[in-house]
Amino acid sequence: MVGAEDQEYLHRRPPVVTIMGHVDHGKTTLLDSIRKTKVAAGEAGGITQHIGAYHVDLEHEGKPQQIVFLDTPGHEAFTAMRARGARVTDIAVLVVAADDGVRPQTIEAISHAQAAGVPIVVAINKIDKEGAQPERVKQELTQYGLTAEDWGGETIMVPVSAIRGENLDTLLEMILLVAEVAELSANPDRTAKGTVIEAHLDKAKGAVATLLIQNGTLHVGDILVAGSAFGKVRAMVDDRSKRVDIASPSFAVEVLGLSAVPAAGDEFEVFHNEKEARSLASDRADRQRLSRLLQGRVTLTTLSAQAQEGELKELNLILKGDVQGSVEAIVGALKEIPQNEVQIRMLLATAGEITETDIDLAAASNAVIIGFNTTFASGARQAADEAGVDVREYNVIYKLLEDIQDALEGLLEPELVEEPLGQTEVRAVFPVGRGAVAGCYVQSGKLVRNCKVRVRRNGKVIFEGVLDSLKRMKEDAREVNAGYECGVGMDKFNDWVEGDIIESYQMVTKRRTLTLTR
Repeated sequence: MVGAEDQEYLHRRPPVVTIMGHVDHGKTTLLDSIRKTKVAAGEAGGITQHIGAYHVDLEHEGKPQQIVFLDTPGHEAFTAMRARGARVTDIAVLVVAADDGVRPQTIEAISHAQAAGVPIVVAINKIDKEGAQPERVKQELTQYGLTAEDWGGETIMVPVSAIRGENLDTLLEMILLVAEVAELSANPDRTAKGTVIEAHLDKAKGAVATLLIQNGTLHVGDILVAGSAFGKVRAMVDDRSKRVDIASPSFAVEVLGLSAVPAAGDEFEVFHNEKEARSLASDRADRQRLSRLLQGRVTLTTLSAQAQEGELKELNLILKGDVQGSVEAIVGALKEIPQNEVQIRMLLATAGEITETDIDLAAASNAVIIGFNTTFASGARQAADEAGVDVREYNVIYKLLEDIQDALEGLLEPELVEEPLGQTEVRAVFPVGRGAVAGCYVQSGKLVRNCKVRVRRNGKVIFEGVLDSLKRMKEDAREVNAGYECGVGMDKFNDWVEGDIIESYQMVTKRRTLTLTR
């Protein structure tokens, strides 16, 4: 976000921090604890607004300093959120429980941060619990390239107790030290650029987006483009629910005034010229629309056909539910479906009725809309019919999940599997010209002309090929069933011996199930 033209005007900016780690290791508790001690102190009502990021004030080396935390949810299904956070994150705080050690999601978080080139500060949490072994945690982390400073390494590790609030000041000071080394800077005296952290449609306010400013300063009245959304900043609210007129680098604000809801992760930029901004947003929207027309509409029933042509490996979903609890439960259950080859991409998952904006989003991104115990807003059903968007309504979660799983299984490329037809025994051999014909008895199943066969002798396969000739009572036969005698001939094999076993089979295309991808 910082270009060559900014180099002469750079100023230090607060670090943006994401907290990562395994489920139940105390990520949320740590965030809440920092929030209570550093933010809510002395504020009436504490934090009243959740905008996806918040800042804390503290004193370091006699100067007032700030740290901005990205508020990622502390549970298993936040890999996509993490990926979003790493693009805007300066420092990752890895939370590891002292009584549990390194777990699968700990390793995942480390590799994610390392791949993004983000420095890691380790918070060894739950040191107040019985069985806490901070030294064992340090030992385990050395296997993943993280060696504690007191062990001669370069990784800062701070033992903390999120529940008791122990050592939080030390952790925050260490974050500031890492930020100092990184020399994080931006040019506040230019137009703002940054990333959309969250966005949604509010019935009263319209499109609402949380923007993280990464360079420049955002002002009320600025004209900005976020993804394909265009607008003039009507109002800004900070993480403490206060109306603000300006937002400087590293700070997050909720912005009103956009024409549409941008996607989380979209970059935004401020323009001086409204015509230029409107043109850019319009071009992006047109490109989306064009790609949508080229792709055609997707319904759950057309997914399999597209997949067979190798065109589709992703299912875009928009989920609207009656309450947030239902939405979270469904999203959690969808994450449990194996997604090795076919990915579920959740574009939107919120409580509320299905609106025309949802229909537009589905049309723009080739998505299927799932409604759970919810209704259509005025005009939305007609808009869905006109746009050709597939809207599925459910009131039983397992039926919803079953349909999605079926759709995903349809997406998987079919596999060729062997289907046995029958077994036949050679009881006599008749020389015919230069070759030989086997007189056979079908023991089970059937023999079909032109089917694939495998000839076994004493348990070993001596030939595999195609059954060229099949006769019954000297007449050509298409198939012979169990209990009947027949004559068998093959162009490429005539070395028959009494007692040979002919296994007949065919190759069939079988739709794969998701369990096969595990």
